[in-house]
Amino acid sequence: MKRVLVIGASGQIGQSLIPQLLEREIGVFALSRSHRETGSTNLKWIRGDLFAAMPAIPEVDVIFSLGPLNGFAQWLANAQSIGKPRVVAIGSMSAESKKESNDPAERELAQTLRRAEKQLADAAETQAIPWTLLRPTMIYGGGRDRNLTPLARFGMRTRLFPKLLGATGLRQPVHVDDLALACLAAATIPAAGGRSFDLGGGERLEFSQMLDRVRGSLGTAVIPLPIPLAAARAAWAIARLNHRWRGVGRGAISRLRVDLVADDDAARRLLNWTPRGFSPDAATWRMRSD
Repeated sequence: MKRVLVIGASGQIGQSLIPQLLEREIGVFALSRSHRETGSTNLKWIRGDLFAAMPAIPEVDVIFSLGPLNGFAQWLANAQSIGKPRVVAIGSMSAESKKESNDPAERELAQTLRRAEKQLADAAETQAIPWTLLRPTMIYGGGRDRNLTPLARFGMRTRLFPKLLGATGLRQPVHVDDLALACLAAATIPAAGGRSFDLGGGERLEFSQMLDRVRGSLGTAVIPLPIPLAAARAAWAIARLNHRWRGVGRGAISRLRVDLVADDDAARRLLNWTPRGFSPDAATWRMRSD
């Protein structure tokens, strides 16, 4: 692996993966919707948009797709003159966990993800391109996730933090740096080709326990606010009036008693997947610089 293309390079996974590639002296073409300057001879930013105009793609050994899976799968199905690069794409466990949601938008998201997974596999196999799909659970650690980081920043700002009573559903948050390492493994291990892997973090915690650890990581005194699940539904309706929370569907509340964990035995066996436990600190919630 000498040269790679990273699509979605400015996102949270890209901000972790690119430094690891550069440390290995791998040449990186980083694609995002805006051009960026770089001082590294091994890093070149190029402008492109999977849903609009894509540039001519340089010949590379690996393509990492870290952005919207449906956009990438559609582009790959129509791509020409890209050679035979290995493809490593990030999907989401939401393809399964949200397919029977009581929120129509979440059901549509799950359907879109499943269609994209099939289109990715079909396009890659038609072009004889080796591919691997990684489906992580809840991602954290880059300061850009839409789940835990907004809650952490709310706590830092207001000195208040929700303590959800009865939120017993298990969660398995995965750190973005571990996910970047999984991308590297999938790109270099032949046995990873032609299959998908579910990826979870190193611990399975009840949702309420996970929030307790977030609250304890903030580095400042924060008052826990006990909230029964029935009240959480009302709080959700109010929170959605703020633009920061509009992406959280009502299905998220109904799943607080549901286990959302990954069967990642195959990843542990074939990708040497050894993720860290959930031990955040205040730095976890800061956005990494580009």
